Amino acid sequence: MSLPSHPILSCEAAGRLEAKRFGGDEAREWPAMQQAGRAVAAGVLEDFREIGGLAPTGRVLVLVGKGHNGGDALLAAADLAGRFPRAGFHVRFAFGERALRPLALRAYRELAQAAGPRLVVLPPGQVLGGSYELCLDGVFGFQFRPPVGPEVAVLLDRANELPVRLRAAVDLPSAGLFRADFTYATGSVKAPLFTGDRAGRIRYLDLGFFSGTEQGRDRVIASGLLAPLAGLRPADVDKRKLGHVLVLGGSRSYPGAVLMTVLAALRGGAGLVTALVPESLAPAFAARAPEAMWVGWPETPDGGLALEGRALLQARLGKAQALVIGPGIGREAETYALVADVLGSVRLPTLLDADALQPELIKAAKAPLVLTPHAGEFARISEGYDLREYARRRKATVVLKGPVTRVSDGEAVYHSLHGGPVLARGGSGDLLAGLIGGLLAQTPEHPLLAAARGAVWHGSAADLLARNLGQTAVQTTQLLDFLAAALRESRHEP
Repeated sequence: MSLPSHPILSCEAAGRLEAKRFGGDEAREWPAMQQAGRAVAAGVLEDFREIGGLAPTGRVLVLVGKGHNGGDALLAAADLAGRFPRAGFHVRFAFGERALRPLALRAYRELAQAAGPRLVVLPPGQVLGGSYELCLDGVFGFQFRPPVGPEVAVLLDRANELPVRLRAAVDLPSAGLFRADFTYATGSVKAPLFTGDRAGRIRYLDLGFFSGTEQGRDRVIASGLLAPLAGLRPADVDKRKLGHVLVLGGSRSYPGAVLMTVLAALRGGAGLVTALVPESLAPAFAARAPEAMWVGWPETPDGGLALEGRALLQARLGKAQALVIGPGIGREAETYALVADVLGSVRLPTLLDADALQPELIKAAKAPLVLTPHAGEFARISEGYDLREYARRRKATVVLKGPVTRVSDGEAVYHSLHGGPVLARGGSGDLLAGLIGGLLAQTPEHPLLAAARGAVWHGSAADLLARNLGQTAVQTTQLLDFLAAALRESRHEP
């Protein structure tokens, strides 16, 4: 199946797309530039929430090139000038004001009108100094061709050194030199954003350039993926029609992981969740999450899942639609033997996570698999193949977690640009496994859909968590409290 998504383009392909769409007609380009500027400003303000918001009396530095990239940055600044009547705006023209192309000049006049006396144009050659709330990089866009002149290189280097709370690049970090905290990809996402370390976090600003039928094996997940989950459910629906997910995991050494997975599966919309965990853990977990059905599993002497419990799972397989194995199971040989035995006979769509991500276990599986490795785990299982090729060879859906989470079923690679450093803490992967597991039980025939929805939902909730509480003083499980809000926001995405 295909997902709501748009192709990731080379810079050359992006140029062809815009040439076809606008034909060099400035009357058609100007509304798109205005839309891009507003979208960049709105994105910046949303992302500023993670660090307490843009100070209303702060200063904004705008670095401007010659063309549309500079125009987008100037229009974003004009939008901010209207919203923050006490903020100051400093503009530095990298090639001088006379070099501005007509639409960039028009954008500059918009900023001048919006900011009035609060606008300061920094003269060429002046060394940048002072501190800023925001630095907007609009020097070079995707049509940039090296080399960079020495004066511009010095300007970008100096901008990187200034004390700035948030650095934002428009479309691409200029010449790969500007160091952005966020890059706002306008209209399309360009492939160079995924190479190097200067783009920061990537935000896709969908300006309606795509019809949804464009081809491309590397894709960014578009809005609309979560919207069906936010809609009304049938009035006569029964819990048994909403999916039943089984979770097999836990050990005395790692008790918390499976609990987090179950909590996320409960929030993922499944009608029923059954958790099979070491018997010493079940009573306390049942008190923590009584909505799940907790089944105590015989334990090994060290507190892992023992082989003798196999019948407990067998008795429940016929009433379930999906299975999650791995969170907190540890690495005991007997537990691995149990998992291999289960995978060799089960036909339910199965998600493997954490210590269940072992090459020999994956090869033993007979069921459709969803695998959720981080980079280190993927290196362990991938046999040297890249993500797409590995998913194709294993006939699996793979969710490769990272700053940009990528999902592939062997055909295309779908990039989720949601989430951020707030997820860089123990347990976030356990929540993702449970969330995808709950979704997989609802659409067992479409594991790619469940995996991609889980990645986007998880990341969107993480964005809301950071925007409301910051990145630092939070707990992993607080992400669960923002899943509902993430769904509601998905209804209003463009």
